[in-house]
Amino acid sequence: MNLVIVESPAKAKTIKKYLGKGFEVLASYGHVRDLIPKEGAVDTEHEFAMRYDVIERNSKHVKAIVDKLKKADALYLATDPDREGEAISWHLYELLKGRKVLKEKPVHRVVFHEITKKAVQDAVDNPRDLSMEMVNAQQARRALDYLVGFNLSPLLWKKIRRGLSAGRVQSPALRMIVEREEEIEAFVAREYWSIEADLNKEKHAFSAKLSQLNGEKVEQFSITNEEQASAAEKVLSTAANGELDILKVEKKQHRRNPAPPFITSTLQQEASRKLGFTARRTMQVAQQLYEGIDIGNGAVGLISYMRTDSVNLAEEAVGEIREYITDNYGKDQMPAEPRTFKTKSKNAQEAHEAIRPTSIGFAPKEIASHLSKEQLKLYDLIWKRTLACQMIHATIDTVSADLGAGDAGVFRASGSTIAKPGFMAVYMEGSDDQPKTKDDEKMLPPLTEGEKIKLLLIRPEQHFTEPPPRYNEATLVKALEEHGIGRPSTYASIISTLQDREYVEMDRKRFIPTDVGRVVSKFLTNYFTNYVDYNFTAKLEDELDAVSRGEEEWIPLLEKFWKPFKEKVDYTGENVKRSDVTQEPTGEACPECGKELNIRLGRNGRFIGCSNYPECSYTRDMGDGGERAEPEKVEGRQCPECESDLIIRQGRYGKFIGCSSYPACRFIEPLEKPVDTGVECPQCHKGTMMQRKSRRGKVFYSCSTYPKCDYAVWNEPLKEPCPDCGWPMLTLKTTKKRGTEKVCPQKECGYAEAVEVEEAANAD
Repeated sequence: MNLVIVESPAKAKTIKKYLGKGFEVLASYGHVRDLIPKEGAVDTEHEFAMRYDVIERNSKHVKAIVDKLKKADALYLATDPDREGEAISWHLYELLKGRKVLKEKPVHRVVFHEITKKAVQDAVDNPRDLSMEMVNAQQARRALDYLVGFNLSPLLWKKIRRGLSAGRVQSPALRMIVEREEEIEAFVAREYWSIEADLNKEKHAFSAKLSQLNGEKVEQFSITNEEQASAAEKVLSTAANGELDILKVEKKQHRRNPAPPFITSTLQQEASRKLGFTARRTMQVAQQLYEGIDIGNGAVGLISYMRTDSVNLAEEAVGEIREYITDNYGKDQMPAEPRTFKTKSKNAQEAHEAIRPTSIGFAPKEIASHLSKEQLKLYDLIWKRTLACQMIHATIDTVSADLGAGDAGVFRASGSTIAKPGFMAVYMEGSDDQPKTKDDEKMLPPLTEGEKIKLLLIRPEQHFTEPPPRYNEATLVKALEEHGIGRPSTYASIISTLQDREYVEMDRKRFIPTDVGRVVSKFLTNYFTNYVDYNFTAKLEDELDAVSRGEEEWIPLLEKFWKPFKEKVDYTGENVKRSDVTQEPTGEACPECGKELNIRLGRNGRFIGCSNYPECSYTRDMGDGGERAEPEKVEGRQCPECESDLIIRQGRYGKFIGCSSYPACRFIEPLEKPVDTGVECPQCHKGTMMQRKSRRGKVFYSCSTYPKCDYAVWNEPLKEPCPDCGWPMLTLKTTKKRGTEKVCPQKECGYAEAVEVEEAANAD
């Protein structure tokens, strides 16, 4: 018997089907060991020796592997084909060797980029040794992350606030978000005007934009106020006298080629744009598609490996795609030669394939019934993008015309139409923060030079320049990739870490730095400039790539990093005061004592306070003027306990309603009122279940008589008794694994019944 080890049970199940008898497949459930979680895990005095220990939650899986290996003839390590997968295999090998269960048994490393029968069997038939270059690159990365985290985090605790942490890769990403916010805050809008002519030819209305005025080209800021715009309108209207002359007509045809197949970053960007998926969700669903889904004849991997920088496609895959295009769209929809693409990423990792369907024959509509909604959406995106990349170009017809208003000015009308859609019939790539212009799909009537066109109206329009947009997940991933920060496997975790640490918040799917995030970023930028520098981070990634290729040694790389970094940590710890980090002078005098006001960081965020504290206790909120802001009153209501005015206050967990007589009266209530569900409390039978929000914004349901009755549940209550135990109330629970179910909230009961989406909606 041969033992095969993979990372996940889903992958194990799929591979087992392809290998058949003579092979046993077990899952390691990810990494089996990691650095010990305390100081000294990386010994900087002895060539960065690393102390590992078994990850507690995976110890039972390690035991199962050990027990099975004792009866096996050979060990096959079949973890993922990137550095992370190589490291998992190496850690497992070292662990088994240390426990003396390998003995003389052969150990093989097998690599495949898609989980299909042919790919798996070919990999097993052609094993290789473990790549110590890739392992060392991963060890170096892990050591760097540990050294940065274990040295910077205590410094942040000391200089800013307890509980903070910093990371080697997410810190430059935080800097990006903070700097973009500072750009937006510093932005000053500029006024400008455009002038358009509304025209009509044979009942076909169209418009043209002023391009020349009095013989001079019209630029964005040629007309900057209403007075100038009105004067130009009068001159042009008088000169035109109700019609414009067509001076020149230009017709062109251009080609638009399809986008390359997906790599990790472009998949995350497109799934964010088109599906609204987070980077983490995209990778989770892609992992499911890669590891295998039962589409009727057992589990099969539906896409190739999803962590890749390569835009290459295997010759076999290209041949199958071209055959599919011929059969389903016609041979004329395919170029004479297969399309090839060049990798744009300057730090492309191992030469994997692009993300593609394992077989283009698995059309989304044919396997839709076997996939969840999210799986189908993402698979459809990958399938269409892959198919489109081998189709013929799209042909676009464009026409532009110059129209004269006497000698006063020239207007330009432009339009385009799709003559032959080509690949666009299957797939169109999304774009970021670039709204379509009016000319993108505008059609013009037939126009001839010398012809006169009826002028309906000359229309000035006011505009203001806009600040750069905040990053969303798609644009942040794109920026990280362009700067060479992180790698395909790290983009999702970078974003999640920034959110989990509450350094950034999401507003309409855009990143906004929190006050703590701003202070942390400012501290790192001021005192650890190199280590949040985009070029420095990218260069370090380049060096790690060089280690993985065997071009550089990992220990000298760590030595070069460690000494100046440690010196910087020690110097900052001794010479930088907490007030240097958490306070910032405003240049404004305190209205109460005349000392300078500072921007300070408190437990509820940044505020403005007197530098003479505690002698002077003057404070005000950020953004207020020189006078202390009056609190917002709650109109039409008085405190039910003392009849004073109710006001909106700001607390640690956001805004709430409180009595204006505080601290004499301590009445408070949430800003967002609880919603009565109408379901009787099953514990006290006196109150009803109210929908409320926790301090962290999570919805829960509790009895209206609280604190007299403390009954509460996380899931929506239903006015139905449990058919098994008779508890007066059921709840509606939705999980990714099991979907929506009616469940009994009594833990000892365990009743659960699947609910259709329509039924769940009717329950609301």
